[in-house]
Amino acid sequence: MIGRITGTLLEKNPPQILVDANGVGYEVDVPMSTFYNLPATGERVSLHTHLAVREDGHFLYGFATDEERTAFRQLLKISGIGARMALAVLSGLSVSDLAQAIALQEAGRLVKIPGIGKKTAERLLLELRDKLGKALPNAGGIRLAAGVDAAPDAKSDILNALLALGYNEREALGAMKGLGEDIGVSDGIRAALKLLSKA
Repeated sequence: MIGRITGTLLEKNPPQILVDANGVGYEVDVPMSTFYNLPATGERVSLHTHLAVREDGHFLYGFATDEERTAFRQLLKISGIGARMALAVLSGLSVSDLAQAIALQEAGRLVKIPGIGKKTAERLLLELRDKLGKALPNAGGIRLAAGVDAAPDAKSDILNALLALGYNEREALGAMKGLGEDIGVSDGIRAALKLLSKA
């Protein structure tokens, strides 16, 4: 298995790049999140890689971070999700945004990605709900949203309740900033609603 490639970036033809590693040119498919952060052609590049061996050939996928590669591999484990669709997901959402969408079960964010319909989005959310957080302990998988840790279940329950009541994410998170760390769910919802009614 090829786990990493380091060499000179020869060509950039999204979503594919060509990397010269010791005289061998490797064609590597990358998500747009990685593509936008690539150096200029002729410069040195180092990527985490995933090698897929299929009947029609060997395909190398490259990622700027290990978290991106981990998310890609988790996506591939879902039936009906191939490499092309997994790349599309990571091109449309950063790993932390994907983790956040899964934590909040927001199908709407996934449906915006070309090729992802409502049913596929719901299946992704369902199948990745427990997997992505465990696979990415440091990549936003355990962060519901900016500044809200998912570790205390109360915080995620409060956030979900506020969203269900029709508040948008920005309003809900703003109200939650004023809550104490050890607050219970029902008290937290009451306190957040009080803050929102004043806004």
